[in-house]
Amino acid sequence: MKRDLDRRGFLKIAGASMGVGALYTVWPGLGSAEGGEVARRLGSSTGEKPTPFTFIQLSDAHVGFDGPIGTSALEKAVETINGMPQTPDLILFTGDLTHDTEKPGEHAARMNLFKDISGRLKVPKVYHVPGEHDAGLDGGELFRNIFGPTYYSFDHRGVHFVALDNVSRARPEVGTEQRAWLAQDLARFPKTAPLVVFTHRPLFDLRPDWEWFTSDGDEVMNLLAPYENVTVLYGHIHREDHHAIGHSQHYAARSLSFAFPDPDKVEDKKPIPFDKDQPFKNLGLRVVSQTPGRAAGVDSVTVKDVELAMNEYSGTEGFNQLLKPATF
Repeated sequence: MKRDLDRRGFLKIAGASMGVGALYTVWPGLGSAEGGEVARRLGSSTGEKPTPFTFIQLSDAHVGFDGPIGTSALEKAVETINGMPQTPDLILFTGDLTHDTEKPGEHAARMNLFKDISGRLKVPKVYHVPGEHDAGLDGGELFRNIFGPTYYSFDHRGVHFVALDNVSRARPEVGTEQRAWLAQDLARFPKTAPLVVFTHRPLFDLRPDWEWFTSDGDEVMNLLAPYENVTVLYGHIHREDHHAIGHSQHYAARSLSFAFPDPDKVEDKKPIPFDKDQPFKNLGLRVVSQTPGRAAGVDSVTVKDVELAMNEYSGTEGFNQLLKPATF
């Protein structure tokens, strides 16, 4: 399946989604004078030169979930990433690191097991946001004790990253206090600044009947709407998805536990049955490439989705292919 999109932008992202996560390569505005100046201003706050870089999104490990895969997909992700010929700058975990439980001490044990496995990643920086299974029962207290704040922002090589928490209030919302913080955070930047927002739930009404939404997502998107170069990464839905809303591109990552079916093709929200002969079935490859468009200031983005079984596209071989020099 291919989707051609036109978008203006100084933030160029080439992404590839495998069963172990989504790999992104970022060119922060280096192709235009205005975009380059914005990227340099962002980079000056960290002392980092605005150069191309890669990062990986992982989501929905659900450590502690009583399923046949257990933690094997998460461990495979760590092994694969550590074997990449080019070490990514960042790892972003977009929630549901664990599966919740009301047993005393058990949730903390699951969170620490996740921390132990993910701690084997040989990458410079790892960032997390909670999912409802991490923070829904205690308002995010355990998550904060282990990983720190549930929402925050940082700059990296000319790109501004924003972590949003839309799960810790025992309902799917960001909330007034966090929206006020977001407005203040964004006010520091010009409207052309490249932004990457990462959160757990979709910030738009993808399928409210399946709980795939954020109740105040429209208000969050209104804050992001003036900005011309916004990429939103999320998890929660356990399947690949892409939506364009105004100047923003929204990408969902596949999970590291189980997959959900296409809600347009089934009535009931139930995980896709496990196939013991193909344990990573329904985990696949997503390639996003970007080339200059014919109109000034417009880029053409082509997204190609390829469904592959993990055992057919495993180890570092797939990432080696994906890390070949870009042709755009």
